[in-house]
Amino acid sequence: MYARRILAVATLAIAATGCGVSTQQEVQMGNEYASQIEAQLPIVRDPEINRYINVLGDSIAGLADDRALEWTFRVVNAPEINAFAVPGGHIYVNRGLIERSQNLAQLAGVLGHEIGHVTMRHSVEQMEKAQTANLGITLGCVLTGICSNEAAQAAIQIGGAAVFANFSRKDEEEADEVGVAYVTRAGIDPRGIPQMFRILLDERTRSPGGVDAWFSSHPLEENRIAATEALIARIDPAILATLTMDSRNFQLFKQRIASLPPPPPSR
Repeated sequence: MYARRILAVATLAIAATGCGVSTQQEVQMGNEYASQIEAQLPIVRDPEINRYINVLGDSIAGLADDRALEWTFRVVNAPEINAFAVPGGHIYVNRGLIERSQNLAQLAGVLGHEIGHVTMRHSVEQMEKAQTANLGITLGCVLTGICSNEAAQAAIQIGGAAVFANFSRKDEEEADEVGVAYVTRAGIDPRGIPQMFRILLDERTRSPGGVDAWFSSHPLEENRIAATEALIARIDPAILATLTMDSRNFQLFKQRIASLPPPPPSR
């Protein structure tokens, strides 16, 4: 729901510029969207939790992008398994995903993947394509409020489906590929990425409702596990042996997450 709102606003912003999005525009829009998101979602404000997730995220992002973005990483106090990226360097990870992560490498793999969506400018590209796919419908929704009508929502889906179906799969695969490279570069074992995929697939079998948000925005099947494992197989085993799979600090971080009050009811 939040991602759709962001996409609608972004579509209008890009339409106003009439051209491609520069890094400066991306950062400005991202900051605005981040402010909206953090006003709507239950962001964890615990200083130790924020410190850890930002140190970990920065250790990966700092080696992934040369545009001097000011990266921010936030934990959302929500039980659902999900993570998402906003243009300009804002990454959000749900508490539920952290709780399912068994080691540092698995969480780092998710961060590397989401960082990849930013560095590869996938979200910006989606906004630009959405402008062509459904700008007229989006304008009508914003100006008249008819988007609450199910027929209007269906029209948006029909108008955008051809653009986003293949596009999102391609983006996910590309984010996987650069995510493997990013975490490896940061000294973290990339085998956490396919490990996390298997955890998510198992969770979908046991309790589908808990991972609906993830699978709706991150198409995931067995072939992506095989693809990441093939990428990792190309890495020198001697290098893999030096990479970090887990740490005491990560386990302490998880304990602190577990000590938080229960997440608020979903809106």
